[in-house]
Amino acid sequence: MGFVDRAKAAAGTASTKAREGVEDMKAKRELGETYDSLGKLTFDLAESGEISNEKVTPLVEKIKKLKADLEA
Repeated sequence: MGFVDRAKAAAGTASTKAREGVEDMKAKRELGETYDSLGKLTFDLAESGEISNEKVTPLVEKIKKLKADLEA
């Protein structure tokens, strides 16, 4: 295999890895956004009384306090 062929193969490999990296980043961002949406929905449901859980309550109270602090 000549130099040009090796360079083309290396470029192809780099391109494939870059595409895979972009796809991984997109998936990670979407996962983070989905967790965020779930957290907001959980907060809204807990605040309205539609759900109740001893593990969620302290977090809901903390969010309420932080929101109040920001409004002050």
